[in-house]
Amino acid sequence: MRKIKIFDTTLRDGEQSPGASMNVEEKIQIARQLVRLGVDVIEAGFPIASPGDFDAVRRIAGEVQGAVIAGLARAKEEDIKRAWEAIKEAPKRRIHTFHSTSDIHLKYQFRVSREEALRRSVEMVKFAGSLVDDVEFSPMDATRTEVPYLLEVVEAVINAGASTVNIPDTVGYTTPDEFGSLIRTIKERIGNSAVISVHCHNDLGLAVANSLAAILNGAGQVECTINGIGERAGNCSMEEVVMNLVTRKDFYKARTGIRTKEIMKTSRLLTRITGIQVQPNKAVVGANAFAHESGIHQDGLLKEKMTYEIMRPEDVGLKRTELVLGKHSGRHAFRTRIKELGYELGHEEIEAAFEKFKRLADQKKDIFDEDIEALISEEVGKIPEVYGIVDISITAGTSVRPTAALKLNIRGKVVDSVEHGDGPVDAVYRAIAAVTKTKSTLQKFEVKSITGGTDALGEVLVSLEEGGKKARGQGADTDIIVAAAKAYVNALNKLAARKTR
Repeated sequence: MRKIKIFDTTLRDGEQSPGASMNVEEKIQIARQLVRLGVDVIEAGFPIASPGDFDAVRRIAGEVQGAVIAGLARAKEEDIKRAWEAIKEAPKRRIHTFHSTSDIHLKYQFRVSREEALRRSVEMVKFAGSLVDDVEFSPMDATRTEVPYLLEVVEAVINAGASTVNIPDTVGYTTPDEFGSLIRTIKERIGNSAVISVHCHNDLGLAVANSLAAILNGAGQVECTINGIGERAGNCSMEEVVMNLVTRKDFYKARTGIRTKEIMKTSRLLTRITGIQVQPNKAVVGANAFAHESGIHQDGLLKEKMTYEIMRPEDVGLKRTELVLGKHSGRHAFRTRIKELGYELGHEEIEAAFEKFKRLADQKKDIFDEDIEALISEEVGKIPEVYGIVDISITAGTSVRPTAALKLNIRGKVVDSVEHGDGPVDAVYRAIAAVTKTKSTLQKFEVKSITGGTDALGEVLVSLEEGGKKARGQGADTDIIVAAAKAYVNALNKLAARKTR
């Protein structure tokens, strides 16, 4: 199969994302991970842009081996000299120079004629070729350039010594059919005299689609970034292009040298360094990319993963598919998760825990393993209920005395009570004591959040003593007052069970 080179510009174009600036040490860390990932070319920066950028490119060229190190330069002699100074220590090095070719850019930004732009491009490619053996040229804003003139420029720079011609969709303007046709036209004109590269921006959300269309029509290199970061709406996402070629090799008949199991590690490293989070539903590397909540999907996956997954999570560096338990989940996924957590429950215990899980899922956005364990603990070794909570209502605030209205089922009879207290929990406990007519003493009260977030399941542990007997109670709920009541009643039930025995 045809080999497609991966030209990673995370450290250059990616760093141009607002808020994505990295220091030298961070860039070196990213560059080393890119080598482990298996990229062919690392565009380490724009050396003339700043002293810091120059130093980063120079350090990467001298310290990172295993990929071609490229420096970007405008079609200006001073830029190209600066790029050469930065990359000259690299065992494999490239100068990537560019000049706009669209009439929009030439008229309004550069204010030069087509003839002058062509002359500068040719001269600077020749100059770069006098310094390095590997020269890449980009006609900036190529997709808004008239095709006959674009072809003229491409042919001229190849004749001047460019071994790679990059066709950038600088403003994300083109479409897959249109771009594929353009690349095919260029390929027919230049044949194998140079590698055709593409650099697509994502302004219309088509960067990956355009890059894949280019591959189908003869492109041999894709310029992309990790997580698709970059100017404005970003660049072509490296991981998406690569996994398209892996997953649909039957269609594209092309491959890369990327070690796909390093994808997730690279994505998370970049996120940690830049602070730019990946959207949860992002393809390949998003938190939900291999997560399933639908009960129908979960059931199918547990029977055969191919039913709902076209890629294996292990292939991109994840340990496994994540079955997210939520209100859409079914019993199959719930039973599987219980077994994974190490519990062996009977049918009735599972059914009781599942019903509680469903009620909890309506209250909480995210269900964690700790939440499930808290539910299971209420079912495993469950004691007969002498006392059961029917309803609790609390009134509290800065201007009112805390009051608890409680309904409790005691051996099949519902009894209610209203009590005041120093706080809402104290009021609830006074009400419970009043209706149960128990004389227990609260020895210990612990409260903790089982998981993170404002919708976290709260767990309360209490220790009661009555007549020299001690019992420890546990309760969990998204409402911490209800959890406290459950814990107290749980301990009372344990004391009652001991009296019966």
